[in-house]
Amino acid sequence: MSYIQQGTPLFRKTSMAFFAAGFNTFAILYCVQPLMPEFTKEFGITPTTASLSLSVTTIVLAVSMLIFGSLSEVWGRKPIMVISMLAASVICIFTAFSPNFHVLLILRTLEGISLAGLPSIAMAFLGEEIEPKSLGTAMGLYICGNSIGAVFGRVFSGLLSDLVSWHAAIGGIGVISLVATLIFWKSLPSSQHFKARPLQIGKLGKSLVDHLKDPGLVCLFFMGFLLLGSNVALFNYIAYVLLGKPYTLSQTIVGWIFLIMIIGMFSSVWTGKWVDRHGKKRILFINLLLALIGVGLTLDTDLFIKMLGLGLFTYGFFGSHSIASSWVGQRATHDKAQASSLYLFLYYTGSSVGGTLAGFFWSDFGWGGVISMTAGFLIMGVMLWALISKIAQNGKGVTEAA
Repeated sequence: MSYIQQGTPLFRKTSMAFFAAGFNTFAILYCVQPLMPEFTKEFGITPTTASLSLSVTTIVLAVSMLIFGSLSEVWGRKPIMVISMLAASVICIFTAFSPNFHVLLILRTLEGISLAGLPSIAMAFLGEEIEPKSLGTAMGLYICGNSIGAVFGRVFSGLLSDLVSWHAAIGGIGVISLVATLIFWKSLPSSQHFKARPLQIGKLGKSLVDHLKDPGLVCLFFMGFLLLGSNVALFNYIAYVLLGKPYTLSQTIVGWIFLIMIIGMFSSVWTGKWVDRHGKKRILFINLLLALIGVGLTLDTDLFIKMLGLGLFTYGFFGSHSIASSWVGQRATHDKAQASSLYLFLYYTGSSVGGTLAGFFWSDFGWGGVISMTAGFLIMGVMLWALISKIAQNGKGVTEAA
């Protein structure tokens, strides 16, 4: 059985499917981010409490991915991903009718469980079915769908909440996600290289532990934690900055500012191509450095410089995530879906921790406190880059660090 190669019709169909999948997942996940000031006003809650609308989803998503990643080794890849996308879209529509913040949090918790079946398996599917030379591009296109979905979910919900209500915004995202689910189901080919295994909880648990014995994988897992933690911290509270003085922008304009996330579309695709040419080690460091420089620039009070900083950070973030996630799939020697789910477990746990922790920095120290925390996360990411590079060079997989 041959692998899917870049330039073939099957590669294009697979890429379209995972672009739709990434769009679906991230549009649903992040549609509440620009709505947090609305939740603060309507429900009479603090910004930190409002951030739970995203944090509870991501933490439950993180835990659930460990389960779905393991079950996919038994039940297969595509069926779980399709059911996951369908359930998440339906729950998103129900969330639009939340009468209070408590109900909204319950539905967003169920949302996290439903969403988990896609990202925990997607990277494993691509690693199994795409030829190694085309994997960087394929992964970049999948991350591209993530970034487009994240942008659309934020901009669409911010705009519609200003024109109609946040209820209409979330409901609209749910309907659009149903369409993305249909595209995914029709476009994605069945697995050709997947081999099902019996449901043996003990062995599945042991394989999870085995992944944690690889220090290189552990470095990549925690890099994911730091990357999304810094991203969510930055974008959770930038809306409060821009809605307040001296900017006093409208909710609609703040929503449009999330268009800056579209940079992730180019970053992930370009990064995949640069990695194929120059190796992961060098390009990962460049992306981490760009993200750190961007964070520093957001301290400037000039709106143009602040937006430039957000753009640089976004480019570096998506590029770094694209490299780290694909590196996990290549470094893991067995049960790749489990390895991917462990990476994403820490990745989304970082979102919950970073988003909520930054709320306390925001309350006590303002935007400067949020930036200090975010910069600290990225500096630790650079330290992990140095460690994984050394491990890959001296131990298993010398070519990984090339």
